[in-house]
Amino acid sequence: MSAHFGTRLRKGAVNTTVAALAVAALAASQAPDVTADGHGRQTAADTPSSADNGSGIGDSATGNSPYYTDLPPLKSPNPAPSDSSSTTPAATSTTEAGIPATVLDAYKKAEAELAQSKPGCNLPWQLLAAIGKVESGQARGGNVTADGTTISPILGPVLNGVGFANISDTDNGAYDGDSTYDRAVGPMQFIPSTWAWAGRDGNADGKKNPNNIYDAALAAGHYLCRYDWDMSATSGMRSAILSYNNSTDYLNTVLSWLEYYRKGTHEIPNGTGTVPDNRSDDGTGYTPTSPSTPSTPSTPATPSTPDTPSKPSTPGKPGTPSTPGTPTPTPTPTPTPTETVGHLEDAGTASLTAMSGDVFTERVSTRAETAAGKAVAKVRIRFTIVGDTDATFTGGESVATIVTDTRGVALAPALRAGEKTGGFTVRATVLGRTLSALDYKANVTARAADTLARTGSTALTCTAGGEFADRVEVKATYKGAVADKVAATATLIKSADDTTTNDKGPYFKDAAGNPVRTLDLQTDANGLLELPALYADDTAGTYLLRITTTGGATLTVELTVTAAETSTPSPTPSESESTTTGS
Repeated sequence: MSAHFGTRLRKGAVNTTVAALAVAALAASQAPDVTADGHGRQTAADTPSSADNGSGIGDSATGNSPYYTDLPPLKSPNPAPSDSSSTTPAATSTTEAGIPATVLDAYKKAEAELAQSKPGCNLPWQLLAAIGKVESGQARGGNVTADGTTISPILGPVLNGVGFANISDTDNGAYDGDSTYDRAVGPMQFIPSTWAWAGRDGNADGKKNPNNIYDAALAAGHYLCRYDWDMSATSGMRSAILSYNNSTDYLNTVLSWLEYYRKGTHEIPNGTGTVPDNRSDDGTGYTPTSPSTPSTPSTPATPSTPDTPSKPSTPGKPGTPSTPGTPTPTPTPTPTPTETVGHLEDAGTASLTAMSGDVFTERVSTRAETAAGKAVAKVRIRFTIVGDTDATFTGGESVATIVTDTRGVALAPALRAGEKTGGFTVRATVLGRTLSALDYKANVTARAADTLARTGSTALTCTAGGEFADRVEVKATYKGAVADKVAATATLIKSADDTTTNDKGPYFKDAAGNPVRTLDLQTDANGLLELPALYADDTAGTYLLRITTTGGATLTVELTVTAAETSTPSPTPSESESTTTGS
């Protein structure tokens, strides 16, 4: 839901200044493509539209649910201490800079995990803290148990299209308790359809619970990093935040808290944090908490004494009754686009094949149609990778949800092959409807090379019984590109016509120093393959080394072994004297 920034600032000009300064500071420090106007609103020519959230994904993490609009205080949470000898952190004097202990720990643990699994994302924990503040007031001031689970569920409003998005139930009420419509759930406010694929087990208890801050914070981190966005760049951070909740006002509010937390925070006990007051849905009469206790009804007012009725006047002549009009029929509700879908059709997906580690050149394309074959736009299609595979979509996930365009077509994110070869399935289903799924077969083949070439041109020679001075090094390519991690076999063969392993001539050594004439190898990240040292036995001659790879690349290298030199023995002194005397 997109709200109006100006109507939500309840803290006055001070907080407005905070927003402007925070957004301007971030824009100036991170990239030249973002500016801030005098009201703290961030602007950019390429701000994503509401149709795709800047990610190609039709729905956001929260379903664009309401959020807290309070801004951080103008005073920095980490002012320079007046006494340089003081050891007390300045941030401890600022209430808003305090983050409940368990919540803060969850953010930092999520940052550490993302630094290992997706280092290119450069996710700061302060961004998770900023989103957590805006979404739930840090789990309602840290109202969580020791393991991070909220004391009571945190639920957003019913997304029934009345003032909010219209999202029919996708989880049968498993997460939000509503089997008719979806609701955002937990301290990071995930809608159930997003949590179904984005959920993570952040506290290693074997569960993925959206109401657990460890699980929710880790899921939020992976969600923000799923399209290789770099949080150290303004464009990457902007795209990620807008994909979480597609509102420029939301973006500015999160950036304000991010800058505030970057200046300094401190840990406070669970349950002692402040909860924001103002929300983007102010005026709708909704507050996102668990069901509250009904308020005590006020005492009814004492009825007043009725006035004495006046004398009725003499009735006049009744008029002629008018002819009754034709009753207006009750309009039939217009079905939602999802309700009109009759089936899914392939929208021209080509063969899905890729080598291990590569991105598939073709993408799955699905068309939503009515029973009569007409296109249905604005329908959410879920694509799920099924089977024994480590292939993923390019964001690193196995599930993606895309909204159909005006042609009724949803184009899945590109697939990336893992190291596991073989077939798998990409399954397309309609969210909110029980219809037959549409399956697409995909296949991952082993890494391959079609060309091998030596990196050097030096002749490979050796004296019988010695060691070759130069090692054999080759480079593997596939269609002109580097062929990395490709399996290769090096064999000393008998001849060009007889490729069986030779039983004499040059050889390699195994770990124990024994001669071997066949080796299984693999190219490195640059497609290079350097063979181990070669040795020669006492048989001189010309020999062949053949290298082959998966994919059919072959290279034959000639090796020359020369006979060892034999020296002529010098005559003994007696032989020399005898020869001289005889002459």
